[in-house]
Amino acid sequence: MEIRVRTRDWYYKCRLLKFSEALVFRIWKKEATGQGGLLSGVDPTAFTTSDPLRLWIIQMGMIVMMGQLLSLGLGKIRQPKVVAEVLAGIFLGPTAMGRIPGFTEHIFPTRSLPYLSLVANIGICLFLFIVGLKIDVNVITHNARSSLFIALSTMILSFGLGAAISVPLYHNFIGSPVEFTYFMLFTGVSFSITSFPVLCRILTALKLLDTTVGVVVLSAGVCNDVVCWSLLALSVALTNGTYGLTALWILLTCVAFTVFLMWPVRIALLWFARFTGSLEDGPTIFFMIVTVIVLWACAFFTDVVGISAVFGAFLAGVIVPREGALATSLTKKLEDMVIIVFLPLYFTLSGLSTDLGLLNNGITWRFTIAIICLDFVGKFSACTITTRVSGMSWRESSTVGSLMCCKGPVELIILNIGLSTGILTQRVFSMFVLEALVLTFITTPLVSILYPPERRVRALARDVSHRDEDIGDRQSPMTEPWRSRFTVVLDKFDHMSGMLVATQLVLPSPLIPTSQGPDICVNALRLIEMSDSSLDIMKSSAVDTLIHSDLVLGIFRTFGELNDIHVSLSLAVVPYEDVSKTISDHATRHGSELILLQWLPPSFISRDTTEDSCSPHSTRIEPNLFETFSSGPTDTGNLTATIHSQFVRRTLTESNTDVALFIDPGTSLSGTGPESARHIFFPFFGGPDDRLALEFVMQLCINPRISATVVRMSKSGTERVAVQWPPIVRPEEEDSDETRETGYHGMPIQSTVVMPNISYGQTRFESEAADTILWEQYVDSHFSYDIHPSIRVALSRITFSEHSSSMPLYSAIQQASTRKPVLVVVGRSHRLRSDDLTQELENILKERGSVGQDDSRNTIGNAATAFVASGCATAVVVLQAANVSTD
Repeated sequence: MEIRVRTRDWYYKCRLLKFSEALVFRIWKKEATGQGGLLSGVDPTAFTTSDPLRLWIIQMGMIVMMGQLLSLGLGKIRQPKVVAEVLAGIFLGPTAMGRIPGFTEHIFPTRSLPYLSLVANIGICLFLFIVGLKIDVNVITHNARSSLFIALSTMILSFGLGAAISVPLYHNFIGSPVEFTYFMLFTGVSFSITSFPVLCRILTALKLLDTTVGVVVLSAGVCNDVVCWSLLALSVALTNGTYGLTALWILLTCVAFTVFLMWPVRIALLWFARFTGSLEDGPTIFFMIVTVIVLWACAFFTDVVGISAVFGAFLAGVIVPREGALATSLTKKLEDMVIIVFLPLYFTLSGLSTDLGLLNNGITWRFTIAIICLDFVGKFSACTITTRVSGMSWRESSTVGSLMCCKGPVELIILNIGLSTGILTQRVFSMFVLEALVLTFITTPLVSILYPPERRVRALARDVSHRDEDIGDRQSPMTEPWRSRFTVVLDKFDHMSGMLVATQLVLPSPLIPTSQGPDICVNALRLIEMSDSSLDIMKSSAVDTLIHSDLVLGIFRTFGELNDIHVSLSLAVVPYEDVSKTISDHATRHGSELILLQWLPPSFISRDTTEDSCSPHSTRIEPNLFETFSSGPTDTGNLTATIHSQFVRRTLTESNTDVALFIDPGTSLSGTGPESARHIFFPFFGGPDDRLALEFVMQLCINPRISATVVRMSKSGTERVAVQWPPIVRPEEEDSDETRETGYHGMPIQSTVVMPNISYGQTRFESEAADTILWEQYVDSHFSYDIHPSIRVALSRITFSEHSSSMPLYSAIQQASTRKPVLVVVGRSHRLRSDDLTQELENILKERGSVGQDDSRNTIGNAATAFVASGCATAVVVLQAANVSTD
């Protein structure tokens, strides 16, 4: 008996052992299969719920690649990227590639779509959070009356047309399972919406941000978005409420939650931002963690009470404090990843859900065309009429109407919510997606036709003057013996000290009585580069606010008050490629006679050099301004300096006004005290720019604290043009008012001398003749022409001489080094000289160890490059005559 029991126990133990071995083998085999790769024969597109990442990467790669390829083509015709992303989804979906056998089952199987949808919904919450960050109350209040009038009137008509067409749509495509009221609300909201993010991109692409149309559209678009999101919340609340009372409770809960966020939570976030130092130094990690928690908490709450999570994310963005550019910093940290990864996925999913094959009969296409036409007509006509009533022209009004028809991602979000809640069927969803694509696509070409560049009215320059004087009533510059209107360009805070010195330099001395001195007017143009961020785009419509809060303009405002000069402040937020044209247009519009601009090298010259270092035959290599230019393209300073040099060159090329380029290595020009004299050294090589520089030196010497040494440089062995003196006067021009009042560049010498008209296309002979005439008029003390007393006094402070050398640049550098501190004034170009300074400059740069400075030479010219590289000048001012020709 005992043997039998033992045998039975042994039998069961063996069975148990075999079962365990089989179980372990199966588990191991399953794990091994799950971890297998392509080399083990596993299909990489096989979807498993335990490891969905592999297929998700394939799907994401195809989505991003398809969207980028389409955007490259559509970008050529200035189409928004959202159009390419939705089209990518349509091509990858059942409309096109989904018809290939096995494509959908392997790449986009039904079981994998929830994972894509999860990531896409996370991304759309982040996107709506960013949209909320971009809602600036100042933009709304700046044009509150016109923007609200345009937005509300447009929405009323569009909502009414949407409600009207919802009746036949409901009876033909929806049916009784869905309440007609809910479908009507979604249709009306879909018709009313305008996509503000895409609107910003279109305005940037078409360069309309600085126009009156751009300002109105931005503010109206913000108002439109805020009202439409409120209507969407109402629609979702009614849809998710089983009874009317439940829907009311959902709506009241949402309103209470919004009030709670706008006051207690927003105040708490502002306090927390100050506590963590996020307002001064940008958002800290701790602040960002708390903000993200608030974001997902708001999304969770609005989702569980019956309103979409995206509405809570939108509210979270609205309550983030705007102080200290906090919202801007948060946007920059989040926007790139959302735009690159999440948004393409969401919009492509919208395309995957769109099956244009369902539009397979005449009645469906008739309704689709009716939806497109009614939506466009409602928006276009309402905006055009209301904008026209507000005082804009018909061309501008129709442009506003065209821009407000833009749909884009916001309508797609609404449509996806309608599809997920069951209000929209697949067929109706496809019809509305096609409508959104068509209206977004036609916006850019329609605006280009209605509002071409030559018809645009700029609203860019917003000026704040601190005196009651009217610039337009000032005396013409032709009647004054000096330039009195200046445009000072303030592009960077780093350039602020140099521009203050340059402005102080051209101002008359306080020792000159006001009745005898010039009536100076200085306009400070603050330039802010606009990136692709919508926050930067919105700044262009809030210029009036930025003028009062900008630190750089605040410093210049104080400078003007301390010097008792008329200062008007202007601010422009423009893309980098438009900066140069903005400066030129601004100077022309304000009647400026001289633009003050700064060129700041990346490093400063060592001031420990001796006078011997400036000798033309010195072989000692001293540290110089250009050392960082030779460090290679990886140097950040080199890259920054190159970009700034390109900006300066474009400004010089496009300017229709005389330009003074100030190069300040950081050393004060005022010596050791306020009463210290300043000395100018000007080597006169000849040419239009040098003639302007000579007049500039004369104007500076009106100030009794400033003296100058002017040397006419010539190369040994070259013949100077023989000019008859006094010049022949043509009888028909003897009594000409123009020749009697002014000469070249408004020269204030009263005479009947016929000065040659010098332009870029003139000959070298004419240019050298003009050089000689102008030089003799200043130097010859026996000419009998009437001169303004101030000019006569200024000429008494200038020492004129002539110098001939086989190496004029070397000689000029040596003479400048004999007296420090010294301000060197040179002309930028010597294009009409008989001798070339290029080879001599090459030798100077080789001796100084600064070879290959093509970028600097192209920017400031040969003579200025030689003086800056030698280190003999305390500062350098480069003059360029206006790029205009006179006949």
